[in-house]
Amino acid sequence: MRVVVVLALVSSAALAQAPLATPPAATAPTAGKKELVQKILLLQQPGLESVARGLVEQPAAQMMQAAARTIQTDVPADKRQAVAKAIDDDVKKYIEEALPLVRERALKAAPSTIGATLEDKFSEGELRQLLAWLDSPVNKKYQGLGGDMQKALVQKVVADSRPLIEPKIQALEQKVRASLGVPAARLGAPTAAPSKAPAAAPAQAPLAPPRAASAPNSTKGPTP
Repeated sequence: MRVVVVLALVSSAALAQAPLATPPAATAPTAGKKELVQKILLLQQPGLESVARGLVEQPAAQMMQAAARTIQTDVPADKRQAVAKAIDDDVKKYIEEALPLVRERALKAAPSTIGATLEDKFSEGELRQLLAWLDSPVNKKYQGLGGDMQKALVQKVVADSRPLIEPKIQALEQKVRASLGVPAARLGAPTAAPSKAPAAAPAQAPLAPPRAASAPNSTKGPTP
């Protein structure tokens, strides 16, 4: 938000005699702004919790992928199921313990990060428009369809790109195997394009309303 301050013109003589003005201090956000930002952050809470979950689950997912390859190559066949279950239980326990900690910190950090930006860059009138959009039936409908739309996109991309990407991944696997000097069985199966699309991440509420003041007529919503 650019705030334009209109100054009164003074005579040239008075201007010459006047001392240099010091830059005005940043205007503190009004109580109305703070209240609007609090309401917006409350509507954004599901998105903030989704960010926290992603931060917690991403390293666990990477470790599970590495563990799955190791189980197939280094663990005897009769022990693989038990080892996999033990790892799965440990990962679940980690998520149960870590998620509340990260979620609490994400919600605590939101006012000083997202909230501060909203207070600084938006006028009170713009914040009212933003709040109205986030709480509107159109936005809620768009967010409700976000997961399905993302899933459809991923499925289409996987189906269309698989014939193009799979040979490249296989070639890369052969080069890596040659560099490591290990047989294919030790390296693990090549990571080809998935036959099924991964689960779509929860759609997050957008932080800005559409440019038009009225509700959009097209099915395309604002960028999350």
